[in-house]
Amino acid sequence: MKSAILFQNQPVFQLKDDSNQVLVSPDHGARILRWSREDREIITWPADADWNKILKVRGGNPILFPFIARHFVDGQNELWRDAQGTVRPMPQHGFARDAKFTVIDDETENTLRMRLVDSEKTRPFYPFAFQFDVVVSLQPGSRLEIRFETTNTGDKELPYDAGHHFYLALPHQERAGWTLHLPCASWGRQAPDGAIIHEEAVSDRLCLDDPALVDRFQIQPRDFKVTLLNAKKQRRLVFELKPSDSIPWYAITTWTQAADSDFYCVEPWLGLPNAIHHGEGLRKLASGKTEIAACVLDGSGW
Repeated sequence: MKSAILFQNQPVFQLKDDSNQVLVSPDHGARILRWSREDREIITWPADADWNKILKVRGGNPILFPFIARHFVDGQNELWRDAQGTVRPMPQHGFARDAKFTVIDDETENTLRMRLVDSEKTRPFYPFAFQFDVVVSLQPGSRLEIRFETTNTGDKELPYDAGHHFYLALPHQERAGWTLHLPCASWGRQAPDGAIIHEEAVSDRLCLDDPALVDRFQIQPRDFKVTLLNAKKQRRLVFELKPSDSIPWYAITTWTQAADSDFYCVEPWLGLPNAIHHGEGLRKLASGKTEIAACVLDGSGW
């Protein structure tokens, strides 16, 4: 069932079935705010969220577009240089996180389609014509699909890389019991000048209490199913990274804010930070073309 409701005095959409409730705010970056299954949070949202400072709220699933994370020009953050040499501003994680998306009619059961298009607000940051749809679908079996459908509506190539920032409800006291099963080609971090530092991926089994996991990119996943597991509690969340019509995800980034934060972020990204300059994972979409990046979160074991 899809319906419009008030949540924390804000208008949101609710997708709901017998076991699951998903809350989404088109007005705040097409952000999934909360996903709960049988009254247990999977994607978490704080009770004291400051909606006037939405970029500071640690919760939900902020949508990262058109570029991910930090971009640098001559050592300065939040800048990028286009193909003609013009230096432009770009907020960290792009401008979609707090943009107002338009809800598009979609009769599909328990599906919400939201759209952002280029405008006078976006062009100073990103001088391209685009249509960016975020489609959230609650599927049978406690499966949540999120699709990015990116269309180049202009006459020149569209460079972009988009991503997710899932805030998962993991109490910090339980962190040592959770592992992420994630074979990949390499690990990486971003240097202060924006470059990517690669290192060997020495393990497929990552423990969430390992400080080295924070702010690390797991690059080019080798398995299209990534499992977050607590064996003792017999709980799991499975990320399905490549439904049949999806382009591949380039990296899975892991992050939390502090040792006592009651969330952990597992973030599928299409590219790496500063990709517009070094090219790792950067998408280049031809005029008139559309491509889909989809992932499914299987919460049936949560």
